[in-house]
Parts: sequence; structure tokens; C-alpha cells
Amino acid sequence: MSNQLSKKSVARNYAFLAVMLGSMILGAIVGWIFPQVKDAEGAVVNAGATVLKPLGTLFLNMMFCIVVPMVFSSIGGSVATMKSRRRAGKIMGTTILTFMVTGAIAAVIMIVLMKAIPPVLEPWSNLTAVEVSDPISIPDLIVNFFTVGDFSQLLSRSSMLPLIVFSILFGFGVNLGPGPDSLIAKFLVSLSEAMMKVVQIVTYYAPIAFFGFFADLVATYGPQITQDYGRALAVYYPLCFIYIFTAFPLFAWFGGGKGAVRQMFRHIARPAITSLGTCSSVATIPTNMEAAEETGISKDVSEIVVPLGATMHMDGSCFSCILKIMFLFGVFGKPIDSIGDMALMVVVAVLSSVGMSGVPGGGYIGEFIMCSIFFPDQLEVAYGIAITIGNLVDPPATMINSAGDYVVSYVVSRFVDGKDWLQKAIAEGRVAGVSKK
Repeated sequence: MSNQLSKKSVARNYAFLAVMLGSMILGAIVGWIFPQVKDAEGAVVNAGATVLKPLGTLFLNMMFCIVVPMVFSSIGGSVATMKSRRRAGKIMGTTILTFMVTGAIAAVIMIVLMKAIPPVLEPWSNLTAVEVSDPISIPDLIVNFFTVGDFSQLLSRSSMLPLIVFSILFGFGVNLGPGPDSLIAKFLVSLSEAMMKVVQIVTYYAPIAFFGFFADLVATYGPQITQDYGRALAVYYPLCFIYIFTAFPLFAWFGGGKGAVRQMFRHIARPAITSLGTCSSVATIPTNMEAAEETGISKDVSEIVVPLGATMHMDGSCFSCILKIMFLFGVFGKPIDSIGDMALMVVVAVLSSVGMSGVPGGGYIGEFIMCSIFFPDQLEVAYGIAITIGNLVDPPATMINSAGDYVVSYVVSRFVDGKDWLQKAIAEGRVAGVSKK
């Protein structure tokens, strides 16, 4: 019975993805058939399919209203409900540091690849970069990047990264104060679950929104976008599978030592297939927990790493975040020459991935954070382009994100239980399918 339900869940998620892709294609066709027409002076003579733009704007506005309470409740709740404070501090610190390091590695890999193979060769017509007339100083940039001057400013969708920082601190405050079983901790968890359901409800409207958005996009900017999206996907999909067979074995070997790579490949298939089928990090939590237990990973380690990883560990999303940033820089004709720009991309890719949710097709939060930082003056156009790419790369990105949670458990176990934790687990008979030595 459970197997039948699993098959139905996979079919349902891929059916929705197919509907999303179909609506994009249909919108592109409509936009191509009914393009926007301008005269020699640039005035619009015939709006064409651009009249469908409000269909997409409705979806954007709904997501803008959801994003603040969802980020606060999901991050604050996950930190507030951690158990075993004494050991949890070490596990939590190691886990977050590992998430940051692996995410940064993924971001750097994608930057190098995108510099070698740019996804957009020519800027899209009528889109120009907006120059900053009075650039902000580096110290002020750092302050404004992570904090705001008043609590009320945290409630704005323009302060996503300060909100993430506050949510983490608030979660620790609840955990160390009232405790993980307190009413406020339970409220945060309930609010997070409610907001995830709200996103799911809004997502049902997404096919209509993407039909309108893509019709407007193609009608305005022409068929060039099809070629650029194709180039981006041709780079992204192979990279995800190469990463699984190169970076994951290295992480497993570093975390577990001798025999770790073999154990990782024995158990990673189930979480990888589950995440690829459901397009959901949250839906992969039970499978990841089971795989971690069969590998001999301590239960308290997996209970923190795996659930926290479902919303905070996003190597695949770091890949896609850099892809979107580089794509949009090409679309707007903005050069990327300085090390500072690339370093900021890595920081944004890693930190914005904390705001990702486990809702199928739900990479909207991180994409908004990224667009609001790099393209605030072109936010409406940039955000629509970014979420289109996000939907196209969602399955392999989720697979990297979710399967990576299991692999990170190896690294955290090394620092919490010692570098020979796997050998001890094998000797004690806690590794499935391996006899005691």
C-alpha cells in the first residue's frame, strides 16, 4: 500500500512539473505569435501578449506577502526545537559550518564554470544596467547586509538577510530560554507548517502565472531567451550528476575514512531517487534518516543534520543561485570582473539558501533574496526570470540538496564522534549489511 502511495506521490509531483513546463511553453508560443510591436521611436504600437503580464504579477504579489513570516517561522522553529542542548551545541555548530563550506564550494565551482561558458552571450533588448551614482562603503555594506536599524524594518521583504540572522538568534533564544517544548517553540513550528501549506496553495496558481509571465517575456524580448535558457540547462544538468560522483565521495571519505565511500554509495540511492521523484527536501527526511541509521550514524547527529539540512543545506540551490545571478548579469548586460562581485555572489548563494523551503517547486524565497540584492531596480523582471530558471532546474537541484544532507552527516560525525566513528559502528554491528569485525 505504501509503495502504491509513493508511486502516486512521484507521479503527482512530476505531473505538476509537467504542467508548469507546459504552461511556460504555451506562454512562450503565445508571446511569439503575438509580439509587442514598437515604432521607430520606441513607442508601443501593439501590446500583443504583454497584456497577460498581470497574471504573473498576481503570483509575485502573493509570494511577496508570504515570504517574511515563512522565513522567520521555518528558521526560528528549526533552531528553537533542537533537543539535547549540551551535545547539540557542538553538533549544531559543526553542521552549520559544514553547510556553509560545502555550499561555498558549490558556488565557486559554478562561478568558474559560468565564466568559462556564459549562459547569455548578448544582453536582452531594452534592458540596461542601472548604475549606482553614490556607492556605499564596504563597512556600511556589511552592516546593512546583515542588520537593520529598527525591528519594524525586519517585516519588509527588502530585508531578507537581516531577517534570517534575527530568526536564527531568536530560535536560539527560545531554545535556551523557554525551551524546545515551550508554547512559543510549538507556535513557530505550527506557523512554519501553516506557511508551507499557504505556499502549496499559492503554487496551484503558478501554472497560470507562468503562462502569463512567459507570454509577456517572449512578446517583449523575443526568441533570444529560448536559446539562453537552453545554454543554461545544458551546463546545469550534467554538473549536478558530476558533483554526486566527485564531490560527494570526497566529503564521505573526509568524514568517515576507510570504507566510507563504499557505504555512501550503498545508501545514497534511496534519498537521491526519493528527492528526484518528489522534488522536495522535506519529503526525503524519512529516507535520509533511515539511510543514516543503517550507516551507523548517531541518532542525535542525524536528528539535527537531516531536518536542519532540509531547509538550510542547499548545494544544488547554490549551483542554481550562481546560475541565475550570472544569467541575469548577462541579460542586463552587466560585467562581472571584480573579485568582490564574485565573493558577494558566494556569500549570497550560501546565505540565501538558508531561506529555501522543502515545498515542491518552492525555490522562490532564495530567488527573491538574490534578486533584491543584485537587481533591486529590475526586481520584477529579474525575479520572474530567476523563478523560471528555478523551476527548470528544480529536480536535480533538490536531489543534490537532499542527498547531500545524508553525506554531510558523515562530516559532522567525524567532528562529534571522532574520525573512526564508522569503523566503531561496523565493529559494534550498527552498519546494515556489514558483519562485525
